[in-house]
Amino acid sequence: MCVLLTVGYVLILRLTAAVASPNDGEAPTVTFDGRVVGAANVGQQFTDVRYFWGRPSAVDYNGSGSGGSNKGTTNEEYLAEVEQRVEDFLAAHPYLSREEVPSEMVTASGSGLDPDISPRGAEVQVRRVAQARGLDEGVVRSLVDSLTQRPWLGLFGTEKVNVLRLNIALEKLQPNVTLEHK
Repeated sequence: MCVLLTVGYVLILRLTAAVASPNDGEAPTVTFDGRVVGAANVGQQFTDVRYFWGRPSAVDYNGSGSGGSNKGTTNEEYLAEVEQRVEDFLAAHPYLSREEVPSEMVTASGSGLDPDISPRGAEVQVRRVAQARGLDEGVVRSLVDSLTQRPWLGLFGTEKVNVLRLNIALEKLQPNVTLEHK
């Protein structure tokens, strides 16, 4: 009976996912220049100043091992990690004060794989990305606004920006950008 119910349960879930969700229940992939560059619902690490950065990951963005650090908010090691992330974020964004750093940009999520950031998390990075690419801040801000996903029916969910899709849109806007080395 256990085997029957276990297999039956999995089959029912799979069938429901295939019927009720897009992509037949498979993860939606994102393509660029004809090749798959990632999954839209799994975060990736971006560290270059030309790109928007996502949330930190406690699992190094490993999709097969999602999870948080399980460290409490008073854990000294956790606090040191967050403090280092704040310092690193401020070093890359010297125009921000400590209070302006969105908490999501320095704390890992429960899954460690969040593909999205809030519009505020993207907004504080606009200046850095625009300067690195030699673009007008208004152009980059408009791109962020155009890719901001609004709550369904204006009620369900929160506003969010998919980091991978935003960075691909940047590449389409200005391909083959090279940094000036000083």
